[in-house]
Amino acid sequence: MVAPLFWFVLLGLPGAVLFRFANTADAMWGYPGVRGGRDWQWAGKWAARADDVLAWVPARITAALIALPAGHTAGPGRLWVEAARTPSPNGGWPMAAMALALRVQLRKPGIYTLNPEGRTPEPADTLRACAIGSRTVGVATLLACGALLGVLV
Repeated sequence: MVAPLFWFVLLGLPGAVLFRFANTADAMWGYPGVRGGRDWQWAGKWAARADDVLAWVPARITAALIALPAGHTAGPGRLWVEAARTPSPNGGWPMAAMALALRVQLRKPGIYTLNPEGRTPEPADTLRACAIGSRTVGVATLLACGALLGVLV
């Protein structure tokens, strides 16, 4: 949710649409395979790169918006280390921030483990994560509105 707001603030509706198109195209074409009798891998590579570029700054903003209000004491260096554990240039940032904020271990077996010292997540952590996510979107929306009002005034 932060990325479309970010691009809307920078470039207006065309910016938000551009991001959503790249993100949706990556989800649709970003995986190898034949669909409808055609090999879309070439389109998937372009869509994935466009999504990576367009989400680079927003992913880090999202991580900061998750980490700062949560008040975890790990610091930005720790967030950087945890985010680098994932193969994604962007996805690791919000996931690492949430793992640190909840003080839990998040993992994809055989791929990565975020916050390995953390405890195993429990069902109550889902509600806490939803609350943190809602607060993050709320703060991002207020910041976007403030930025737009600053531009319009």
